[in-house]
Formats: sequence, structure tokens, C-alpha cells
Amino acid sequence: MSKIQEIAQAVETGKSKLIEGLVTEALNEGIDPLKILNEGMIAAMSVVGEKFQKAEVFVPEMLVAARTMKKGVEILKPKLGDGSVASLGKCIIGTVHGDLHDIGKNLVALMIESAGFNVIDLGVDVTAEAFLAAIKENPDVKIVALSCLLTTTMPSLKEIAAALKAGEVKSFKLIVGGAPITQEFADQVGADGYSADAAGAAILAKKLAS
Repeated sequence: MSKIQEIAQAVETGKSKLIEGLVTEALNEGIDPLKILNEGMIAAMSVVGEKFQKAEVFVPEMLVAARTMKKGVEILKPKLGDGSVASLGKCIIGTVHGDLHDIGKNLVALMIESAGFNVIDLGVDVTAEAFLAAIKENPDVKIVALSCLLTTTMPSLKEIAAALKAGEVKSFKLIVGGAPITQEFADQVGADGYSADAAGAAILAKKLAS
């Protein structure tokens, strides 16, 4: 088994205690850091995402795999030139104003980051103004992701989506998700995409950013 395959297997199976050593060994062998990132870790997370969508693995396994990748990425960061591991661009994410739930949003952020994005997580109870300020600070943002878990905060998501669509920066794609959200609702608010789960959100973000 090649070192890249060992790294991929460690991420897939969530071997967080092994990943730092494996990545260090790969770097010492002269393997390109980008190859380690793309073929070893991002590819492995794609496999985990596919398994999740087929119900072959569940949220705990996905979280462990994403956290394992994160540990490996920390070792790679100094070797990737500008210190940034993101090759797909920036993604701004947050749970909308009035909603304090973050487990689903955190999982989506982890999966999108694992797909190769630089994620800017604004947290929970995020107002339209806060989203717009973050977009203004990062005009090159590719994806803006809105999350909500409560049916009572769906109107808030709708208002924020409208404010973002009317904002100065138009170059990003807007994606939405959360327990009460449907494709129909996403279409109503003018979102560019909707996903029912974190793995799907990562696939969607990649597709929209390309």
C-alpha cells in the first residue's frame, strides 16, 4: 500500500492518532503536499460522503473522519506555500438570525472544508448585516451557506437570502439547508442549491464553485 493510500485509509476510518505521523512520513519521502491533500485526504472524505449518503456510515463516523483530516491538514499547512489549503475558494456559512442550533451547521462546515474550501464560519444567530459584512470583507467568496433548524426561523432565512441577493457582491452561489428546508422552499428564496445532508452539501458546493 502506498503512503497516499495509507493516509486515505486513515482518514476514511478516522485513525486520528496515526494521521499526523503518516502525513509527516509522506512529506519526508518527498511526496507533493498537494498530492497528499487532494489524493490522500479530500478523496477519502469524498468516499466517506458517498458512504454516508448510502447509509453505510453515519454522522459520528463522518465527524471522526473530518476531524482526522483536519489534524492531517495542520501538518500540511506550512508546506502549502501561502499556508492556505483551500483550492476551491471561500465559503461563508452560518445559522440564520433567531436560530441557535449549530450541530448540523458545524457538520456541513467540516464537510465543505474537507472538500477543499476555506470555510468562514459566522456561527449561530447570524443577521443579514453580519452575512453582508463578511461577504464585503471576502468579495471573492464562492459559496454562501445558510442553515436553519426551526420552522419559526424559516422567514428569517428568506429575509436574509433576499438581502444577500440584493447586496453589492453577486459573484457567489447561495446554498441553503436544515431540517425544515425543502427544495421547494430553496426555490422560493432564490437559492442556487439545496442539500438534505452534509455530504450532499459538500458535493453541491464543489459543483457550484467549479
